[in-house]
Amino acid sequence: MVEGRNVLGVELGGTKAIAVLARETTIIEQVTVPTRGPDETLGELSARLRSWNAIHDIAALGIASFGPICIDPSAPEYGRMYRTPKPGWSGANVAMLAYGLGCPWLIDTDVNGAALAEYRWGAGAGAISLCYVTIGTGVGGGLVIGGRPVHGAMHPEIGHLRLRRAPGDSFAGVCPFHADCIEGLISGPALAARFGGDPALVTDSDPRWNAIAWGMAELAGSILRTTSAQRILFGGGVAGSRPALLDAARSILRDRLGSYLPFLDDQAAQDIGALPALGHRAGPLGAVALADAALEE
Repeated sequence: MVEGRNVLGVELGGTKAIAVLARETTIIEQVTVPTRGPDETLGELSARLRSWNAIHDIAALGIASFGPICIDPSAPEYGRMYRTPKPGWSGANVAMLAYGLGCPWLIDTDVNGAALAEYRWGAGAGAISLCYVTIGTGVGGGLVIGGRPVHGAMHPEIGHLRLRRAPGDSFAGVCPFHADCIEGLISGPALAARFGGDPALVTDSDPRWNAIAWGMAELAGSILRTTSAQRILFGGGVAGSRPALLDAARSILRDRLGSYLPFLDDQAAQDIGALPALGHRAGPLGAVALADAALEE
């Protein structure tokens, strides 16, 4: 954390976008706008960033965006969206938010940003590896190991893993690319399709939640077996509003993998299937963490 310096952050989500003016982990001002088309949304966010920049001494900008998006600073398409299920956003130039600010800036995924914020200031205390999973409009996962988000050919796209289905689950899935990947099975739009309406109105006792808990457990198990993350945090509206769902997913995870993974006792399951310590602030503070990272590079 760069002490005493003003930074700007943007959390660009599939449903809403949040722009913040922050100093350290204190958010001084915050503006929320609905995510519409890219021209409207990015234009409104850019105007707000420029207005703050005209008044305050801004040290850096961090952009935490939904994806998939190019996060390789050496690539000519840095900051541009790849093909995305979000209508109208394929090819959108998210990097334009930084134009004219005259400060260092960095773009990463919204889940990598949230993972970095939790690693630095939240539930990652004492861990060397952490995965932040969000279940909302889509399903995404950010992975931080040794204090740095994991990048490579692109960024992790765990929401599009195709995993073992719950026994008897015949739901076709809603992902326009893969149908029954984990995003297509347990995201907010998937729940609306499964339940035929607002999932918030469906009680915890409805047996259709069993397939969602199974999917969450399958996803956590895949993350454990491929990354050995010490913490797996479940953010987003679905997990955060359904404590019973997370409890069921932990139970399934222990039952399926406890005899194979020696560390997976009851306490480890609590750490592995935990809620973010920063709550709803994980996303905006993820953008702030990326601004700090821009100054550290």
